[in-house]
Amino acid sequence: MAELAALRFVRVQSADFDTAALQTELLQGEASSGALASFTGLVRDRNEDRDVASMQLEHYPGMTESSINAIIDQALERWPLQSVGVVHRVGQLKPGEQIVYVGVASAHRGAAFAACEFVMDYLKTRAPFWKKELSGQQSHWVEARHSDEEAADRWDA
Repeated sequence: MAELAALRFVRVQSADFDTAALQTELLQGEASSGALASFTGLVRDRNEDRDVASMQLEHYPGMTESSINAIIDQALERWPLQSVGVVHRVGQLKPGEQIVYVGVASAHRGAAFAACEFVMDYLKTRAPFWKKELSGQQSHWVEARHSDEEAADRWDA
């Protein structure tokens, strides 16, 4: 079992974020990090053959952060990580805007890549966020994708 990370952060916010600043924060004071893997998700302008003018993201404050911290705890148990950070935006977002950032630092690239993918897969399926796509006068809640569930389930095998 890996030791607890030297640094971790979880932020749920409406404001945009700076990926370079987040990377610097993850590596702060950690000369032993040999790898940093990150993922930045963006709002698409099309989803399932529908145009998307904007997306409204909602969450359950307190529960959402707790769920994300539990995901990070699981990543820390699986891989030797120096730091893990997650930023997830809420509110109204337009296509092309950043929606989520996951960053993981480790001594080696394999652990960083795997942990980053794990955290993102679990965020998509286990963190309490609700997404509504808006297009013109129509809107609809986004359903969980079977492919997202399959991606998360492979970590349980």
